[in-house]
Amino acid sequence: MSRPLYQVADVLERNGESLSEYAGNTWQLHALHALRKCRTAALGGHIDRCDNPECRQVHLSYNSCRNRHCPQCQGHKRESWIRAREGELLNVPYFHVVFTLPDTLNQLCLYAPKQVYTILFRTAWSVLQGFGANPKFLGAGMGMVAILHTWGQNLSLHPHLHCIVPGGGVAPNGKWKYAKNKGKYLFPVKQMGRVFRARFVENLRKEFDRPRSFYDKLFAKDWVVYAKRPFLRPQYVVEYLGRYTHKIAIGNHRIRSLANGKVTFTAKDYRKGGARSTLGPGDAEFIRRFSLHVLPRGFVRIRHYGILSSSKKRTVLPLLMAEMGQCIAKERPPPILHRRCPKCKEGILVTVFMFDGRGPPEHWTNKLKQQDRNP
Repeated sequence: MSRPLYQVADVLERNGESLSEYAGNTWQLHALHALRKCRTAALGGHIDRCDNPECRQVHLSYNSCRNRHCPQCQGHKRESWIRAREGELLNVPYFHVVFTLPDTLNQLCLYAPKQVYTILFRTAWSVLQGFGANPKFLGAGMGMVAILHTWGQNLSLHPHLHCIVPGGGVAPNGKWKYAKNKGKYLFPVKQMGRVFRARFVENLRKEFDRPRSFYDKLFAKDWVVYAKRPFLRPQYVVEYLGRYTHKIAIGNHRIRSLANGKVTFTAKDYRKGGARSTLGPGDAEFIRRFSLHVLPRGFVRIRHYGILSSSKKRTVLPLLMAEMGQCIAKERPPPILHRRCPKCKEGILVTVFMFDGRGPPEHWTNKLKQQDRNP
């Protein structure tokens, strides 16, 4: 994919002195400044030299911020995560299940995101675990990988969990038990929605002392739990999930213009079948919306449960794979372990000097300038 013409960092840079006015708290402000400085001289960098004797070209690179909310820093993390999960695939059907919070809770999410989102994770797993344990529906111990997203296409607050769930579970005798119709049907989503709402509100009452009218509003409408049809092949599950694991509120490729103090970007309108529209909020509003989706420091947004948890998958998964056969992961090119020289395309870049925010020493700067004059 070609380099985007515009970046979120461009918006933050031209509003650098005003970021504290748009961020709601310290962790949001810290993230905004990190994204603003990503791959700039402010974070330091390194000098690399091509090891090809016929090239020996010198290259200057600036360090990345490595912030999980940065559009520039997620690609390699996503690929590493996908490769790590491929060895954990069971040869069974998988479902994509989505748990969505109603907008009635948006204000509380802004006030106490860590508490509310923790309840969301806990309640979603409780619902799946409960339906799975019920002999009427399955009667087995299940597993789940859940990823928190907090945004809609227009950057509004829209908290929801994307969950990948195997179509079955481990029966009391230790053997795999498929969900109904050989794992092709999970659970009734309307019943799941009602249980999800009841348990979430119950957990919310334990955490927050709010008037009864607040909780009554939460029962005024149905809550959405959506379960897509199972994947055709387990091999595609991890790659599909990879679309969500390290996704952020908006990628640079969606930004179309930064003219006239506005950020023009594309968005899908799912109420109109996914038709694309164009939005153009001013800088202040764009940064405010983007900040809504910066999570508290240390908050874990990808969680594994049941037979897919770290404590179980080392012991349970090998037994299940021996029972049902190993799932062959989708073929993909080998990981890139070394950086190729962009000049000769053959040599490997070797770091010869590292520098901080003060920049490289003068002799390296002169060498780079001389090289530019004599390509």
